[in-house]
Amino acid sequence: MKKVAILDLYNGAANLGMANIQKIISENGFSFEVFDVRAKGEIPSTEFDIYISTGGPGSPFDGEGKEWEANYFSFVEKLWHHNQYYPKKKHVFFICHSFQMMVRHFNLGQVCKRKSMSFGIFPVHLTDEAKEDGLFQELPHPFYAADFRYYQVVQPNEEKLKSLGGHIIALEKVRPHVEMDRAVMAMQISPEFIGTQFHPEADPEGMKTYYEHPEKRMEVEAAYGEYKYETIMECLEDKDSDSILNTYQHILPNFLKQASKKLYIA
Repeated sequence: MKKVAILDLYNGAANLGMANIQKIISENGFSFEVFDVRAKGEIPSTEFDIYISTGGPGSPFDGEGKEWEANYFSFVEKLWHHNQYYPKKKHVFFICHSFQMMVRHFNLGQVCKRKSMSFGIFPVHLTDEAKEDGLFQELPHPFYAADFRYYQVVQPNEEKLKSLGGHIIALEKVRPHVEMDRAVMAMQISPEFIGTQFHPEADPEGMKTYYEHPEKRMEVEAAYGEYKYETIMECLEDKDSDSILNTYQHILPNFLKQASKKLYIA
């Protein structure tokens, strides 16, 4: 059984993501080991073949000047360097907070604060180059994803991205009446390094249970209004092909399956 290293960037904060990531890994026939990067400074060895780096709270600049961030970036660089010289590649998936940090590290775009928090379930648009991508080809255009963030990646450095062998996979919804850059929602840095700004691990059933709790409902309605709360709950109950259930069932499972297949061939 292949083993996945989970790089935990939640810094001890309560979250739904970690349990969902572990569930997806287990359901697809992999075992895993968790490394608490921010709170405990834990970094895995390079002996794993597959890595998933999680989302997390706070600013993607919180780690500047701190030992844990330096160690994290050094580790990412080791994996990248390995892939330049060895046929058996290291496969890494970066989620939300990790995605923003990865963009900072490789200088692939501007990471900045949004004017307001993105909170809810939103359409995500695939680029023409990515519509045949193996991770995303089973999803509709647009597909829907859970998106909770104060920060964003805009003005991508496409020349640098191309030089690394990557491309932009997806962009946020079109806002024709707003003069703002569309944030990058997913990016392939190389065939083995993939990142998403949204949460592909978001499980609609788990989220529904979480937001049905009276205290959480009051919290959401106080911050965003009753309409926003009802909209989220309607989306979580949707079982159609363009729902986040479809996103949950395909992106991370496809990443694990494709990585495993490439490792077997290598």
